[in-house]
Amino acid sequence: MNKIFWAGDSTVAHNSFLSYPQTGIGQAFPIFVKRDVLVENHAMNGRSTKSFMDEGRLAAIEERIGEEDFLFIQFGHNDEKIADPSRYTEPFSTFQENLAQFVETARRHGAWPVLITPLERRCFLPDHTLGQGEHGPYVEGMKQLAQRLSVPLIDLHAKSRGVLTEMGEEQSRQLYMHLEPGKYASHPEGLTDNTHLQYAGAVTYGNCVAQGLKELGGRYAKLLIEGY
Repeated sequence: MNKIFWAGDSTVAHNSFLSYPQTGIGQAFPIFVKRDVLVENHAMNGRSTKSFMDEGRLAAIEERIGEEDFLFIQFGHNDEKIADPSRYTEPFSTFQENLAQFVETARRHGAWPVLITPLERRCFLPDHTLGQGEHGPYVEGMKQLAQRLSVPLIDLHAKSRGVLTEMGEEQSRQLYMHLEPGKYASHPEGLTDNTHLQYAGAVTYGNCVAQGLKELGGRYAKLLIEGY
């Protein structure tokens, strides 16, 4: 049985009923893979590559990952937190060095690492066109590392920007945590959150990751449900 291990932040993490309707990409991703593929989601809210490792979360994956498994690595949002030294990494030095440790961990156990660039936020400008966002240096840093280490990469950042551009400012709200007051017990006052996802967003961007696997082909495409 193949296993997919996810390492990442809140855009990937598994959520409970207490934060419903927030849903991470890794939480929804099993609907895209075959029944005999097990998804283990180790992503956690608020983590960067640095804090994820400092808390022993990569070590916990290493205890369980094995030959022919997959490690999906998606970070960037919290590595940008320059005011927080417990999380901040520099995109072309420490961020890359940390990602390399994830890659080496997978390869040391005969598993296959996949780098996934960070999901874009809803960063629309007043004229309703999509802005540049904040992830650019981390996207480029990850791409450089993928090329240097010959690691497959799925550019979720570019794919999610394509989704946002196509859907537009108003329609794309349904993907993110834009909640009306009184609708959900978790947020009775309502919420406007352009980073975290509702179930529709997790499925939409999970589909982007699945598309990326299909484009990679070979062992990666074979993870997906028949007919995808």
